[in-house]
Order: sequence, then C-alpha cells, then structure tokens
Amino acid sequence: MNPRWLSSVVAATFLLASTMILSASEEQQVPERKQTTLGLYMNAAQAYEQWKAAPEKVTIIDVRTPEEYAFVGHPEMAWNIPFAFVTYQRKDGKTEYGPKMNADFVEQVKELAGTTDTVLLICRSGDRSAKAVELLAAAGLENVYTVTDGFEGDKVKDPGSVFDGKRMRNGWKNSAPWVYDIDPEKLILEEYASEHKQ
Repeated sequence: MNPRWLSSVVAATFLLASTMILSASEEQQVPERKQTTLGLYMNAAQAYEQWKAAPEKVTIIDVRTPEEYAFVGHPEMAWNIPFAFVTYQRKDGKTEYGPKMNADFVEQVKELAGTTDTVLLICRSGDRSAKAVELLAAAGLENVYTVTDGFEGDKVKDPGSVFDGKRMRNGWKNSAPWVYDIDPEKLILEEYASEHKQ
C-alpha cells in the first residue's frame, strides 16, 4: 500500500469527521428553536467543506421560498425545495400575506435522497431548516443536518455599527461561495405540488 495514498485518505477522513458535526460545546449552544430530534448540526462553513469533500454524497437543499432563493442568493449546488410558500391576496383593500406549507415537501426531498443519504438543509437563519428536519426525520430519513446559521447568518449586535441588526455575523453568504443564477431544474415551484395532487 502506498504510504502517501494512505496519509491522504487518513487526512481526508479526519477532515470529514471534524466538519460533520458541531463539537459538543457548540451543540449545546444551538438555540432550542434550532434543535432537532436527530441532533445533527453544522454551521455554513462546515456544510460547505462537507459538500466540497464529497459532492456526490452530499445533497444540499435550500428550504426557503423561491423568492428568497432567487433574489437573496443561494449556494450554487443547492436544490430549492421550499418548506413553505408565501401567499398574497387583496382583501377589503388590504394586502394580506402569509406562509402556505408545502404539502409535498417530504415527497420532493425523497425524490433526491434516500433514507441514509447525507442531506444538509439550509434556510435564512436555521429556524425553518430545523422544522424541516423534523418532518424528514418523522418520515424515516436518518442523516439530515440543519445548517444552524443558515444562508444569511445571525444578526450583528453592535449599536455602534452600521451593520447593527443586519444578518452578517456568519451564514453561508458570509463564509462560502454563492450565486444569484438559477438552474431551473433545481427550483421546485408551487405548481409542482398542484400537478401531483390530481
């Protein structure tokens, strides 16, 4: 056996293992609203490294709305399967809007990933992705991680900064490559759900 090859494999395995889950102390710092029954967490930087180390074995799914995915930006390799859609309507001269759950979310994810496949879910800041993990875990998926700082990251808390209150502390957009470009094949729209309910 080639010693150079063996050391490369050992190094790659160590890197993969070190990026797979947050350390115990970091895991304890995951806010309750972002925790899942599976207990699998990564921050955005770790998620990018995990994907980069084995892109054929890691599926990244952005669970934000198509509007967020398109106009805020997204990881280029991420599929967009919304956890919920935003609905708009005019009623009595006022515009009302709110979430409409994607009834086909679990089915759509299962078309991309099997029960034991590694799936990384990302949303804006880690709340929706944690809720989405719970749905997938209940459906039998075992290796679904939530990206705890999401795409936009956590808010800056510094009243003296022009960035106070802005999501610029961490998150994918502040620590890994991203794009605005859309691959139509990776964008799951609401029409998909209505077509499959007939």
